[in-house]
Amino acid sequence: MSPRLQRPAPPYVQITEHFRREILEGVLTEGHKLPSVAEIARDWGVATATAAKALTQLRSEGYVRSSNQGTFVSISRKQTTGPDRLQMLRATGNGYRPGERAEIVSAGLISVPAGVAEVLGVSEAARVIQRRRRYLDDEGIVALSTSWLPEDFADAAPELLGTDPLPKMTFGLVEERTGRRAVRRRDVVAIRSVPEDIASLIGLSPDAPVLTMANTYWDQNGDVTEYAVDFLGLGRELSAEYALD
Repeated sequence: MSPRLQRPAPPYVQITEHFRREILEGVLTEGHKLPSVAEIARDWGVATATAAKALTQLRSEGYVRSSNQGTFVSISRKQTTGPDRLQMLRATGNGYRPGERAEIVSAGLISVPAGVAEVLGVSEAARVIQRRRRYLDDEGIVALSTSWLPEDFADAAPELLGTDPLPKMTFGLVEERTGRRAVRRRDVVAIRSVPEDIASLIGLSPDAPVLTMANTYWDQNGDVTEYAVDFLGLGRELSAEYALD
């Protein structure tokens, strides 16, 4: 059966989502060759420019690479960020790339750290949930991620205070138990000095400069549900590619 376009998403977005989902679900695996621009245009009934735009978007997101031989699935070096994990979780029920795993380093209630109170919109005297995990793959440390959530989430989801793996990850558990779905986010990429309590976990010296990404998530009511900071592992990079026309 030939694929069919649906509205209101633009055609190239629908095509991108189709192939992204197949990659995340493992239907298209590492090294698998995608259809050509001409084949996508024919199968989907769109212009070749639209088909090309969809493949460009997949390249910009790090899901495929292109060469003279065609376009191939290529996610072995893709840096997986918090937003990526949320997208993967919603698409497939699994927030990890093949070969990835997580170690929950610590979890519990703590006094809100400086700077976190303002982001979460809580008092500086408040306590918050802190979860710290280390993501790894076959090439080593992907990132050391720390997230902070409102204290009252622990009432509905006490598992957040433990170090056992969460089948639906933090995102899914919070949504399931509280009904608060992350619908908007802000990402901030910066070079930061590695704190002493994180240095040994990521294999770097204290105060060493490292690439970080901070993510703030808001729910459907406009309230912050989570603030997270990832310190990327040595040799990891964030990249994006965009069409300029």
